[in-house]
Amino acid sequence: MNALTIVLALFAACANAAASVLMRRAATETPDGGGGGPAIGGKGPAPARSPHAVKVRRRRIWLGGAAMLAVSAVLQAAALAVGSLSLVQPLLATELLFTLAMGSIVFRRRPARITWLSFLALAAGLAVFLAAAAPSAGRATAEGARWIPVGIAVVCLVLLLIGVSRLVKGPPRAAVLGLASAVLFAATAALLKEVTGLYQQGLATLATHWTPYATAITGLAAFGLLQCALRAGTLVASQPALTLGDALTSVALGWALFGEHIALGVRLVPEAVGIGLLAVGTVGLSRSPAVSGKWDAEPSVGAASGPGKAQAEHP
Repeated sequence: MNALTIVLALFAACANAAASVLMRRAATETPDGGGGGPAIGGKGPAPARSPHAVKVRRRRIWLGGAAMLAVSAVLQAAALAVGSLSLVQPLLATELLFTLAMGSIVFRRRPARITWLSFLALAAGLAVFLAAAAPSAGRATAEGARWIPVGIAVVCLVLLLIGVSRLVKGPPRAAVLGLASAVLFAATAALLKEVTGLYQQGLATLATHWTPYATAITGLAAFGLLQCALRAGTLVASQPALTLGDALTSVALGWALFGEHIALGVRLVPEAVGIGLLAVGTVGLSRSPAVSGKWDAEPSVGAASGPGKAQAEHP
C-alpha cells in the first residue's frame, strides 16, 4: 500500500469531517452566544450578540465548512491519482472517527464509553480489512469498453434499490436508499479516478472527454439520494449501508475498471472479520450525538455544567 495514498485519503476524510462539523456549528449560532458557551476566561455564559453579528459569524463558519469540503474533494482526487480506488474509498470511512473527535471539541461534550468502543471497532476493522486485502494499484485509467457494461450494471442496481425502497418505510427504506447513494458515491469516485488519469494527458484531452461531466452528474445524483435517505429515516439506519456500500462497491469497481485486486483465499476470513468490526463500529458511531448531530441543538457545557468541564453524552 502506498503511504502517500493513505495520508492523502486520511486528510480528505479529516477535511470532510471538519466541513460537516463546521456547517452544523454554523446552524447552531444564536444571539445568546452560540448555545450558551462560556465567555472568554471561562466565567459564565458568553455575552449576547446582535443578530447582525450572529449572521456574520454564522456566514464565516459556514464558509469555512464549504472551504474544507472543497479541500476534501481535492485531497480525494489527489489520493485517487496516486493510489487505488480499493484503498482510498474504504479509508474515507475514517470520516466518522474524525467527526467524533471534532464534534466532541466543538460542542464541548465527552463521548460515552460505548462510543469510544465503537471508535476502536471501526478503526480496528478498517485496519484488519485493508491489511488482509492488500489492495493492488491497478491502472491509472480504465479501458473505454469497460465503462459501458459497468455503467449499465451501476444504473440497474441503483434503479433496483430505488424500486425496493418504495416498497418499505422507515429505517429499512433509509438503509436501502443509503445503499443506493453509496453505489453512486463509489461510481463518482471511480469517475474521479478516471479524470485524474486523463489530467496527466493534458487539459485538452480532459476537456473533450465525457468523464468530467459524468462525474458531476453522478455526484449530484448521489448527494440527492443521500438526502432522501436521511429524510426517510435516522442516520443509524442509513450510515452503515452508506459506509460499507461505498467501500465494497469501490473494491468491485476497482477490479472491474482499473484491474485492481485484493487478496482472496484464506485471507477472506480476516477480511470478513474486518468488515464485521467496521459494521459494528459504524452503527455505534452513527448513534453517537457527536456524529448524528443530536448535540447541535443542545446547550453547550458552559451553560449547563460550568466552565472547563466536559459534559458526557447521554447513553
